[in-house]
Amino acid sequence: MDSARTVLDDADISRAIRRIVHEIVETAKGTESLVLLGIPTRGAYLARRIADAITGIDGVEVPCGTLDITLYRDDLRLRAVRPLEPTSIPPDGIDGRIVVLVDDVLYSGRTVRAALDALNDIGRPAAVRLAVLVDRGHRELPIRPDYVGKNLPTAVKENVAVKLREVDDLDAVELSEVGA
Repeated sequence: MDSARTVLDDADISRAIRRIVHEIVETAKGTESLVLLGIPTRGAYLARRIADAITGIDGVEVPCGTLDITLYRDDLRLRAVRPLEPTSIPPDGIDGRIVVLVDDVLYSGRTVRAALDALNDIGRPAAVRLAVLVDRGHRELPIRPDYVGKNLPTAVKENVAVKLREVDDLDAVELSEVGA
C-alpha cells in the first residue's frame, strides 16, 4: 500500500452510528437507564454523536460524558508521555445505570480493559456495554464489543485511522500500511 485507502466515508460512518443507536436503545429496552461514556479523543466525539442521534430519534437526552483511561493503561512505561484527557461523568453518576463505553477502534482490548478499571473507581454500573466504530480484530484480551459499526479484518502491519470532522475536518476511516 502506497497510501491510505478509505474504507468508510462520511455516509458510511453516519449509517454505522444510526445502526449502533438503534441497537443500543433496543437492547437497553429504552433510554431511561443509559449513560454514554466516550474514551477520548475520538470515542468522546462518537459518544456525543450517538447521544444526539438518540435525542433526534426518541426525543430524550441521554447522559453523555468522557472517561480518561490514561493512568489505567498497562503500557504507560512503553509509550511517550501523554497529557491527561478530561473525564466528565454525568451529574447522576453511573451507579445502577447501563453504561455504554464508546471508542473509535477496538484492537488488542487493552484500552477497554483500562476503561473498565477506571469505571471501577467511579461507581458500580448495572451493566457495561461496548460500542466501537471499527473492530479490527487481533485481540490480546477476552473483550468483545456489543455494538460495531464495521468489522474490518486487518493485518497486524496495517493501521486503521478514524478521522472525525470535530478533530480532522472530515469523516473517514482509512487503512494504511504501518510505515508507509
